Amino acid sequence: MNILSIQSSVTYGHVGNSAAVFPLQRIGHEVWPIHTVNFSNHTGYGDWKGPLIAASDVAGIVEALAARDALKRVDAVLSGYLGGDDIADVVVETVARVKALNPQALYACDPVMGNKNSGCFVSENIPPLLRDKVVPVADIISPNQFELGYLTGVEACDLDSTRRAVEAAHEIGPRTVLVTSVERPDVDNTKFLEMLVSDESGSWIVRTPRLPFKRNGSGDVTSALFTGHYIRSKDAAEALAKTASSVFGLLEMTYEAGSEELTIVQAQEHYAHPALQFEVVEL
Repeated sequence: MNILSIQSSVTYGHVGNSAAVFPLQRIGHEVWPIHTVNFSNHTGYGDWKGPLIAASDVAGIVEALAARDALKRVDAVLSGYLGGDDIADVVVETVARVKALNPQALYACDPVMGNKNSGCFVSENIPPLLRDKVVPVADIISPNQFELGYLTGVEACDLDSTRRAVEAAHEIGPRTVLVTSVERPDVDNTKFLEMLVSDESGSWIVRTPRLPFKRNGSGDVTSALFTGHYIRSKDAAEALAKTASSVFGLLEMTYEAGSEELTIVQAQEHYAHPALQFEVVEL
């Protein structure tokens, strides 16, 4: 299948397209990346070089793909970190063009805006654009708990409130909602990390060990792999199981290596052959 991935790119390390493209390729998809920024490294280092890509340039690449007759062969559009706020319009327009040519195509939006610990780390213009313009046209969204609360106006702080927020997200438009970090007071969140997925066929949750570190880009890999598995099988529980296994394998390998960046290439067997060691429980 062909995935058009509109995200950031870095030269050093793995976030955005630099995290998403190879895992998707390793599970058998053709990936056509369009970059929204071209930075030396992710901004968590405190300094970086490189440009935000102008919306007109992003639109120009899409137009050139259309000239190649390629848009009708796109099976999914995947978006992540947008960079400039004017790119939101380009993403929405691209999704509309793809779906007009291929009504079976899906749009998966990772609504990158922040997290509980750091708050919003994008331009203040981005969150309302995601909430009001981008997410309503998405088929799949993959927010963390903080982002889910912003998008829906429902504070997600335990399992019940997270499920209410997920239902509110469905009402906005997306048929499939993957919550990439579920924390709740009845679980030791220092030891475990949970993900939850919901679509029209039901809701499921999976729990994995929480490793004592964080690395930028893990959410980008999670969203990419879930999208890649889901568009192939249309089975949310199966996609969740494979994604949880693969991402844990990646993080465990990164932790054991003591690497400051995700060991994306070294962990490739975890994508191609997920161990499926974590139980996915229907709610």
